[in-house]
Amino acid sequence: MSSACPPSACDTCAVPRGPAQRLGLDVGKADYVVALAGNPNTGKSTVFNRLTGLRQHTGNWPGKTIARAEGGFAYGGKRFKIVDLPGTYSLRSASPDETVAREFILFGKPDVTVVVVDANCLERNLNLALQILQITDRAVLCLNLMDEARANGVEIDARGLSRELGIPVVPCTARSGEGLPQLLAEMHAVASGAFKPSPYRLKLAVPGLREALGRVVARLRARFPGLANAEWIALRLLEGDSAVGEMVSTGTLGSLSADHASQEAAATGTTGAASKEIRA
Repeated sequence: MSSACPPSACDTCAVPRGPAQRLGLDVGKADYVVALAGNPNTGKSTVFNRLTGLRQHTGNWPGKTIARAEGGFAYGGKRFKIVDLPGTYSLRSASPDETVAREFILFGKPDVTVVVVDANCLERNLNLALQILQITDRAVLCLNLMDEARANGVEIDARGLSRELGIPVVPCTARSGEGLPQLLAEMHAVASGAFKPSPYRLKLAVPGLREALGRVVARLRARFPGLANAEWIALRLLEGDSAVGEMVSTGTLGSLSADHASQEAAATGTTGAASKEIRA
C-alpha cells in the first residue's frame, strides 16, 4: 500500500478487510485507542453502537459530570478501545463538553480520531474537522447519513475531498452498515501506521503572530517538557482562552497523557508556579 493511498482508494491494498468482532464491554488490554468526535446529531452514537455491538461502559470523565462512553471491537488481529467524545461544534469554545473533547484529542493520545460528519451539512461540519486536523495527523473522516444525502440530491466527491483534506474520507450510512468495512480498514491503517495522513492545515499568516507564537511555544516547552501540540496551545493562550489558561495556571496541562495505561486521567505533576511564569 502506498503511503499516499488510503486503503479505501483501491481493492488491491494488503490491509485487513471484513467485519469487526464486537467486544462490547470486554475490551481487555487494547492495542489501539480510537476517539470518536463530531457535531451533535451526526449519527456518531450510531457509529459507536455499530462498532461495539450496542454495549458500552458509561461513567463520568475524571473530575466532570459529563458522561464518558467506551466500548471495544477487534479487527485485523488487534483490539480497539473506542471512546465516544461529547458532541461538539468547535474545539475553541470553553463549554464543559467541548473542553472534554479537545483535551482528550490533545492529551489522550488516541491512535486515530474518527470525525463523524453529516453528509447533508458538510460545510458546517467541516469546521470541527479542520480544527481537529490542526492538532492531530491521525484522523479519518466518516461521511455519515449518505442515504439521506442521496435522497436530497447531494453528491460528494469523497476521493476529491480526501485529497484536499489529506486524510481518508469514507462515505457511510451507519444505521444500515453501509461503508463500515471501509471505515474499519481506514481506522486500522491509520492507527497501525500503515497509512500516514498528511492533513491540510490552516496557515497562520497574521503579521507578527509567528514571532509571538514562537515565544509562547518556547516557554511552554521549557515548563512542560514533552508537551504535545504546543503551538496549538500557545495560539489558544494568545487568543485568551480561559480554559487553556486555567490548565496552564494549575499545572494540569497534558493531564490525560496516560489514557493508554488507564481509563482514568493521570496528572503530569507539573507545578502551578512554573505554569504561571509562562503567562507573565
